[in-house]
Amino acid sequence: MRLLTTELLTTEEMAEADRLTIAGGIAGIELMENAGHAVADHVSSRHPPGTRIAVVAGPGNNGGDGLVAGRLLRERGYRARVVLVGDIGRLRGDAREAAQRWSGPYEPATAQSLMPDEIVIDALFGAGLDRPVEGSPQARIEAMNKASCVHAIDLPSGINGTTGAVMGTAVRASTTVTFFRRKLGHVLLPGRLHCGTIHVAQIGIADPVLERIRPQTWINSPALWCHSFPVPQPEGHKYTRGHCVVASGGLFTTGAARLAARGALRAGAGLVTIASPRDALVVNAAANLAVMVRPVDGAHELAEFLADPRRNVVLLGPGMGVGKPTRDMVLAALAGERAVVLDADALTSFAQELERGPESLIEAIRARKGITLLTPHDGEFNRFFSGIADISNAPSKLARARAAAARTNAVCLLKGADTVVAAPDGRASVCENAPAWLATAGSGDVLAGFAAGLLAQGMGGFEAGSAAVWLHAQAALAAGAGLIAEDLPETLPRVLPGLYQLLQGPR
Repeated sequence: MRLLTTELLTTEEMAEADRLTIAGGIAGIELMENAGHAVADHVSSRHPPGTRIAVVAGPGNNGGDGLVAGRLLRERGYRARVVLVGDIGRLRGDAREAAQRWSGPYEPATAQSLMPDEIVIDALFGAGLDRPVEGSPQARIEAMNKASCVHAIDLPSGINGTTGAVMGTAVRASTTVTFFRRKLGHVLLPGRLHCGTIHVAQIGIADPVLERIRPQTWINSPALWCHSFPVPQPEGHKYTRGHCVVASGGLFTTGAARLAARGALRAGAGLVTIASPRDALVVNAAANLAVMVRPVDGAHELAEFLADPRRNVVLLGPGMGVGKPTRDMVLAALAGERAVVLDADALTSFAQELERGPESLIEAIRARKGITLLTPHDGEFNRFFSGIADISNAPSKLARARAAAARTNAVCLLKGADTVVAAPDGRASVCENAPAWLATAGSGDVLAGFAAGLLAQGMGGFEAGSAAVWLHAQAALAAGAGLIAEDLPETLPRVLPGLYQLLQGPR
C-alpha cells in the first residue's frame, strides 16, 4: 500500500484552491454543482426517498451548495424545501445561478420554520465564518440543533474553519461533508466536536494545486514521518540506537522519571539511564531493571555525565521540582549539541523565575545547534508564554504552537486531545487518534519518553515529536478504557509490529 499524507487547509488556502481551479478552466458553478451532488449522494445514502428535508441556506456559496443539494434531492423523491436566511437578492455569482435552478419556493427563516421530523442540511455559513453569530442566524443555528439529524455542508455553521473556534454558537452536526481536503476547523477543538462523522468529497479540484498552495499542516499519521522512523535492522545493536538520559526528581517524585525512562526504552532507545539524585538512588535502582540508574546531583555533575557524546539525548522536567536547581540543570543540558526534551517542571521553573522569566531559557535554546523539543500541556504552555503577546494572544492552539516554535527555535509539542506538533520552519501536525481515556496522570511523562527514545535513534525533532504523539495515542487505543500511564509503554509492543509492516511495504 502507498502511504499518503493528509493535508489540512486554512479557509484562505481552500479559497485559493478554488481560485486556481476556476482559473484552470473549470467554472465555479460546476464546482458548486459537484459539491451539491456530493451532499445529495451522502444524504441519499442515509435516508430513504420521501424523507422530509429542510435545507437551511445562507446568502453565500455554502447556501448555493445547499440549493443544488436540495434540488437534486427533490428530483430523487425527497420532500425537500429551502429555508432561506437573509434576502435572496443578496445572492451573487454562482450562488445566484444555483438559486435560479431551484424550482421550489423559498421559505423565510422563522422560529417555526423547521419541523420536528425533518432532516436538516446546514448550508448557512460553512468554513468561511470569521465573526460572531448573532440575530436571526443565531436563532437558526439553535433551531437546527433541535433536529434529530443535521448534515453540515463543508463545516458546521458557527465554527471558524481556520481556528476551530465556536463563533458564539455553532451547529452540532451528525455528519459533515467537506470538499477536496479537510480544514483545520475539522480537527482542532472545539470545532471537531461539532462535526460528527466527516466525509471528504472530491469535486474537481486536482491535487497538483497543492503544489501551488504549499500547505504546512497535516494530520499526524505515519505517512508524515515514515521516511525517518527507526525500524530495527539485523545488523543493529544497542549502541547504534542511542543512549537516552532522563533526569529524576527527589526521593518522593521519582515516578515521573521512571515512566519517561520506560517510555524511551520501549520506543527503541538502545540504552536509557536515569540520572538520579543520591537521596533517590535506592528507590530508582530498586524500581528498574533494563533502565540503568546513576548518581547525578546538580548541574555540575549532570554536565560531567553528559560529556560522553554517546549519551545523545537528555530529558528533563518530569517530577524534577520547580526552582533554581532545575533551571541550572536545564541550562547545563542545553550547553551541548545533544537533543534535549524539556517537559513539565523544566519549563515551569523558568516561568516562575523572577528576574528574566522565560527569556533566559529562550535565549539558551536559540543559541544552540542541537534539537530542542518542548512538550507542555496547556497550563504549562500558558504559564511559560503568558508574557509574550504574539504567542499568548494567537487565535488558535495551532497558531500558538507555531508562534512558540518560531520564537524559541524549538519544536513545540502542545498536548491535548488535538495535540499539535509545530516546527520552527512552520510545519505542523495535528493529532486526531487520541482516545479520551489517555487523559490520565503520568501519560505526558510517557509521551516525553517516547519522543526522547525516537530522538536517540536519530529522528528529527518534528518527526520524533509527531511519531511519539501518534504512537502514544495508538498505544492508548490498544490498551483500552481504564488504562493508567504504566500501561502505555507495555502496550507499545502491540502497536509497533503493525507499524513496521506498514513502513516496510511498498510506499
